[in-house]
Amino acid sequence: MDKLAYGFWGCYFGTTALMLAGATVAFTRSLHRISLNAALSALASSFFVISFLGGLPIPDPDMESRFLAHVALAVASVLAYLLFSIVGALDSRKLRRRVQWSLALLTLGGAAIGWQLPAHQSLALGVGVACWLGVIALGVALRSALRGDRLAWRAFLGVLFMLIAMSGLSWIALARGQVPWQVHAASALAGTAYLTMMASALWVRYSYLIELNQIMAHGPSYDPVTRMRSHTETGHMLGDAFKRQHARPSSLGVLVVTIGNLYALENLHGKGAVNHALYVCAGRLRQVAPASVELGRFGDDGFLLFMPECRESGQLVKLAHRVRSRLRKSVALNTSLDVARRESEQTRWRADLGIGVLMVADPAATVSSTLAAARAMSRTAMTYDSRVAWFDRPTGEAVELPAPEPG
Repeated sequence: MDKLAYGFWGCYFGTTALMLAGATVAFTRSLHRISLNAALSALASSFFVISFLGGLPIPDPDMESRFLAHVALAVASVLAYLLFSIVGALDSRKLRRRVQWSLALLTLGGAAIGWQLPAHQSLALGVGVACWLGVIALGVALRSALRGDRLAWRAFLGVLFMLIAMSGLSWIALARGQVPWQVHAASALAGTAYLTMMASALWVRYSYLIELNQIMAHGPSYDPVTRMRSHTETGHMLGDAFKRQHARPSSLGVLVVTIGNLYALENLHGKGAVNHALYVCAGRLRQVAPASVELGRFGDDGFLLFMPECRESGQLVKLAHRVRSRLRKSVALNTSLDVARRESEQTRWRADLGIGVLMVADPAATVSSTLAAARAMSRTAMTYDSRVAWFDRPTGEAVELPAPEPG
């Protein structure tokens, strides 16, 4: 195989590794079905590629051809079933069982017929049946796409690329080293595109399940704009934390972020621009907040970050400055709800924010007094250059917390 071909196939296997890593992350988030689908797509297609590139230790050419025929049948059946699942064609249990039995019988029947033929013809039969299954999957994805399922368009493109890769690999296996490097390049790129499309489709479904889990956990108290706890639900969360603190004394860390220019943004560009600003700010907060920090909405113009067990004030201070740096970056906001005009109607916007930092160690402290103090400090922080305020207990006043010197 040409060195250029090795490079293209290296790109394919790198994409496979990334997809498996994503499947592992999904599995740790308890999304087992999504992770299983992603891992099966990556592993089955990679095994097909390795087998058809001659990577299996089978010295006998006839035995290798027969084994490749079995691989083609089995992998095509698995990938077709996964695609049917992705586009929602297997919602009925009865239909799902029927498809499972049909694919199993097709695989076993094709393998049995192949053993009655010469090895080379057996391989051609297996590849032909695999391509036929791919065409059926292509038709199922196209039908779902034409019915309005946007996710099915990704699956349709993925299967189209899969058929191109499968055809190229079949040529490579049947010709046994007599193909130009361009065939390897086209097959590897098509395989990479297939994995990318499948990963994209699974990510859409993965994101949907993440949001569904949030909705199921918080119910009516879930804020769809920021995908966080609503103001009310945030108060309930703090109330539960304060009850636990009374039972087992510990220090609680509270950060309140107030955005002071949302009202002006709404007057200038409407509610849609405000929702976009809140959505972006919430996404940035999720990126910067550690896993141990709880997030939620606080009022119409702010957020709350809560650290259940805060061992030292330095943790809160560093987090406050990270939040300040992340949220102060400008963003291009959409100012039109019309999709056709959205790209042309944008405005640059920067959050004018203040952050109030409070460490609660007094068991007698209440949720209302804590939130009121943190909110007041966040509004006071808007007048500071650092935009971060801390409650100084000896003086009973809010003081500025300058950003640490870079060192």
